[in-house]
Amino acid sequence: MSDEATGSNPARTCSAAWVTAIELLVEHLQLERGRSPHTVAAYRRDASAFALRCQARGLVHPGQVDLRVLRRYLAELDAQGYARTTIARRSSSLRGWFALLVRRGVIASDPAALLVAPRTGRHLPRVLRLDEVERLLAAPDATQPVGLRDLALIELLYASGARVAEACRLDLADLDLEQRQAHLTGKGERARIVPLGAPACGVLERYLDQARPKLRAPDSPPAVLLGVRGGRLGTRDARTAVERAAGQAGIGRVTPHTLRHSAATHLLEGGADLRVVQELLGHASLVTTQRYTHLSRGRLIEVHARAHPRARRDRPGVPPG
Repeated sequence: MSDEATGSNPARTCSAAWVTAIELLVEHLQLERGRSPHTVAAYRRDASAFALRCQARGLVHPGQVDLRVLRRYLAELDAQGYARTTIARRSSSLRGWFALLVRRGVIASDPAALLVAPRTGRHLPRVLRLDEVERLLAAPDATQPVGLRDLALIELLYASGARVAEACRLDLADLDLEQRQAHLTGKGERARIVPLGAPACGVLERYLDQARPKLRAPDSPPAVLLGVRGGRLGTRDARTAVERAAGQAGIGRVTPHTLRHSAATHLLEGGADLRVVQELLGHASLVTTQRYTHLSRGRLIEVHARAHPRARRDRPGVPPG
């Protein structure tokens, strides 16, 4: 695979100016923003891919880039069939990167200040019905160590609304089954404590007693969830485990984020306060949590009729209360 595809070693073909600019971005994300290694690696790949394309056109310094170059780059991505969400992410990365280079005095003006990302449309993940959740939980073979591990993973994701990276990062010391809670560390190293229901705690206790000792190796980390070789379960393997269970359950494609979204939606439909759901999910902004409030029209009418003091006065055929 080419360096442009991976962004793994831009120094092979990029000028010193581009390499310095990329390292400034990486340092900013790591030290100032506290982003995860996975996120930093993604930004490095994006920046390296752009730098390599500029280098190929004779632009050896970020200061030579103008708005026309940036727009052409995004247009090329679109022509190559990249998803609009990917193009929007690249656009956002470029805006943040060039703004940083201006602040650090690497370039005199910001060519990305007027760069507009393509509209991505509003995409909401699938929400599982309660019967689908039950079928998913019944799918793993809990008589086998890996099956019980998969069941514990699914229970944890649905009970806590955790991101898959947060679940994989969970250590034994972060889990308090007696108090029915878990200590999660999310984006930007923000920590939060989330409650766990009795079913999830019961499955986790079974997993820790029966399955984890069989998966454990002499050099295993203190992770709650272990892979088949005794190492910490990776996010990719966790996604595979959830998708495998969904296939066995016959409910279509399900990802860890589907479980997070379903947990949030079911909480809101059950009457949970939006601020509570925000805290549970670890969202820095309430605006992000509001994406999960896409309740059905029937449910909205039901809640409005029950909660608003004047909700039923204008309903056809309903006498004033």
